Amino acid sequence: MEENNTLLTIALPKGKLGKDAVQILNAADYPTEGLKTDSRKLLFDYPDSKVRYIVCRPTDIPIYVDYGAADLGIVGKDSIFESNKDVFELLDLKFGWCRFVLAVPRTTAEKHTDPDGRVNLNNFNHARVATKFPRVAEAFFREQGIQVEVIKLHGNIELAPMVNLAEMIVDIVSTGATLKENDLVAVADIFPASARVIANRVSYRMKYQRVQKLIEKMRDYVDGGGKTCD
Repeated sequence: MEENNTLLTIALPKGKLGKDAVQILNAADYPTEGLKTDSRKLLFDYPDSKVRYIVCRPTDIPIYVDYGAADLGIVGKDSIFESNKDVFELLDLKFGWCRFVLAVPRTTAEKHTDPDGRVNLNNFNHARVATKFPRVAEAFFREQGIQVEVIKLHGNIELAPMVNLAEMIVDIVSTGATLKENDLVAVADIFPASARVIANRVSYRMKYQRVQKLIEKMRDYVDGGGKTCD
């Protein structure tokens, strides 16, 4: 069967990231009429173009792609890293930019700041860290040679230091406004994250030409100064 006659299923994230994903798919000449990532509808079929979109939570997209329920997915690097799924990362779309940081209360940061103006992370050995991203946190502290107890939360992790659940947090931020509002300061950058295209390994081989054509169009759009992040 010709590649162009086989169905290509693409997983898209809900929310703002999904809206930007729809925009770049439209720029790549893929059908997007009526496609909304913030509606109750979760499946969008375009049989004439042999394209299907599934809309789901960003954290689930690597799972759908890894198990072959989707051939491709558009999702943030944070979700890719935390999921630890066996997928191909094909392209950095350069929107949805944010960064992982280690943050502590402002008073704690001032207490442990060295004369050179840096916060000495060794002072946090055996401390507790709250996060929605335990794999990211564990990898970071392992690289630093620091032992910590990682506490996984599902939301409002800024609260943890306020009630003495943890001495610090690992979180993903864009502007840093939420940290500031809760009197927290970032004391270490872990790594930046942005939207990526990922592929199922079998789909990438079986539908290589079609996937590569889409990736090339997306790359041309990104490199040509198309809308990236706000």
